[in-house]
Amino acid sequence: MKRIMLAILLFTLFPVSAFSEEADIIKLEDIVVTGTREAEPLKETPATVNAIKSEEVKDVKATHPSEIMNRIPGVWINSTGGEGHITSIRQPLTTNPVYLYLEDGIPIRSTGFFNHNALYEVNMPAADRIEVIKGTGTALYGSDAIGGTINIMTKAPSLKPEIEINPEVGQYDWYRLLISGSNTWGDDGFRLDFNSTHSGGWRERKLYDRYSSTLRWDHNFSMTSSAKTIIAYSNIDQETSGGAPLTKADYDNRPWYNYNTFDYRKVEAFRLSTTVEKELGEKALISTIPYIRWNRMDLLPEWGIFKSGAGYAGYESATQFYSLGLLTKYRRDFEPLRSRFIVGVDLDYSPGSYQEKRLIVSRDAATLKYTSYTYDTNTANYYDYDATFAGVSPYTQVEFSPVERLRFTVGARYDDLSYDYTNNLSTSTNRPASTEKSFSHLSPKVGATCAVTDDVSVFASYNNGFRIPSTGDLFKAGGTATTAVDLNPIKVDSYEAGLRSKVGAIFTFDTTVYYMEKKDDIVTYKPATGDSQRLNAGKTTHKGIEIGVDVQPVKEIGMNVSYSYAKHYYDEWKVSATKDYSGKEMSAAPRQNLNIRLDYTPEFLNGGLMELEWVHLGSYWMDDENTEKYDGHDLINARASYNLTPLWELYAKVLNLMDKAYADRASKSGSSEALYAPGQPQTFFAGVVYNWGM
Repeated sequence: MKRIMLAILLFTLFPVSAFSEEADIIKLEDIVVTGTREAEPLKETPATVNAIKSEEVKDVKATHPSEIMNRIPGVWINSTGGEGHITSIRQPLTTNPVYLYLEDGIPIRSTGFFNHNALYEVNMPAADRIEVIKGTGTALYGSDAIGGTINIMTKAPSLKPEIEINPEVGQYDWYRLLISGSNTWGDDGFRLDFNSTHSGGWRERKLYDRYSSTLRWDHNFSMTSSAKTIIAYSNIDQETSGGAPLTKADYDNRPWYNYNTFDYRKVEAFRLSTTVEKELGEKALISTIPYIRWNRMDLLPEWGIFKSGAGYAGYESATQFYSLGLLTKYRRDFEPLRSRFIVGVDLDYSPGSYQEKRLIVSRDAATLKYTSYTYDTNTANYYDYDATFAGVSPYTQVEFSPVERLRFTVGARYDDLSYDYTNNLSTSTNRPASTEKSFSHLSPKVGATCAVTDDVSVFASYNNGFRIPSTGDLFKAGGTATTAVDLNPIKVDSYEAGLRSKVGAIFTFDTTVYYMEKKDDIVTYKPATGDSQRLNAGKTTHKGIEIGVDVQPVKEIGMNVSYSYAKHYYDEWKVSATKDYSGKEMSAAPRQNLNIRLDYTPEFLNGGLMELEWVHLGSYWMDDENTEKYDGHDLINARASYNLTPLWELYAKVLNLMDKAYADRASKSGSSEALYAPGQPQTFFAGVVYNWGM
């Protein structure tokens, strides 16, 4: 509550936001924002940036982030229960902090307090647009922007009064209510979006509830200065094991079953930011974005239960942090060579805390269910620490065109990052003593774009990236704690080249090839004697091709194809004296990923559509030893909508139309039995949208 009161106080002190022409700008299909934090032509962006536009967000009405995100070439997001997810973008499916999640260009979480579920902290059904930068974006956004950067953009206020109400129901006790209201009075525009979602789940322990609201206030100070304030809050309560794995026998015969009975995740997330922009004449702009964040997560995870001696153990934890930050940027354009100069600095101060208690877990041998737990009295297995992250990160970028159709981009970012760690318990092999850790890194980038014709362009780029060890890597590494505090950042070199082309409104083709090397990756090494050690001893390679094709031969019929082929493998990955995975493919890394959508928008639907979607996920190794594979799967989804009147829309959709059994994740560790997390069976949803506007 104190944090909320602080947020309200700072809100009264911050400048308030602005109604601008942003919505009109970013809806243009050849304009992207995330590449430079400012709208610019895609054909002059030397990076792979894919956008999901407002109309597609509206048509899909995603019930999980994967439904909308997996339409992008090279993106695979799966479900871990509720709206929980794990992401794969130019990396294997992983919970590691190699992705950066943004809301209107502002990181949702602070470095060091990464959560792979970060998208559920954003009200995605209310998004106006989603942009994804694939590959390394460290030179602009800093640590964690290695595999990709996802930017969720809020809707701008409407010019006239507008109200939208969208109740939705579905199988397995699903219901959702989305409400949006907006208007502009003079120089002030307001939009409020509300999301209430409940799911009983098709499996045991899959209960999920969320409440989210987003308030956006835009304000015009003058023709040359404006501001935009966003207040966002989410409250999530779920049973974590809704996506828990099963043995092969249970996966085949009772996929609804669950071995867990007491797991939970409770999350609160609050964000407040104000973007103030001032044009300095016709060729310069200055931008400042002060922001605050507050997050808390109470967790007792099913995946935290493990074999311990003759019994089982688990843990219960509480994590919280708040942030005070500032993003600043100055941009200046020059006539010679159509040059552009950008300079900025990002500041982040994020104090946080972590408490963890070890549990002794009871299991029923007949049902395989974990039935109850007690707290371990051995406090040597507990954690209680404070960790404050601080970052000062200046960056600069220069763009110029020696000839009209050729444009170069050169930039760099210097990150000076630190942790101030205080151990509130006694020091042990599990808990390092209080200390301070600092990291610094220079991340350069260089790229070029060439407009071969008005409708064909090519690009190539090099980006250097890094990520610092998280608080978990450094300060709660178990028996490796005494060595983990000496970990260094993971470093990345990323190369890519691409082609963009179109033929009017009939045909669009985009393709990118990429090659990425990660060095000093963090490996848990088990020596012959003594405790495990966390070391910077890994090196991995990631390479592939991504293709997007949009075809619309006639007005009523369209086809969209997203395809990627990738290979991820270990160059160096020795985890013990006897286990060396060097040369092996990485687990949970399918080589092929395909998504094809056929859209039909006949006149009799009054602006509605019918869509058939085919999702293909290729096979992948379930373990790093490459001994067993998951065969992959193919799914069919269908959607339809019909506009009764300009005010009323009816829609329905079915996921997994053919009711195919498949696994969201399949894994195997050593000689243990393979485990499968069953995917969602055939599920129907239907809703109505009332959209009133003057």
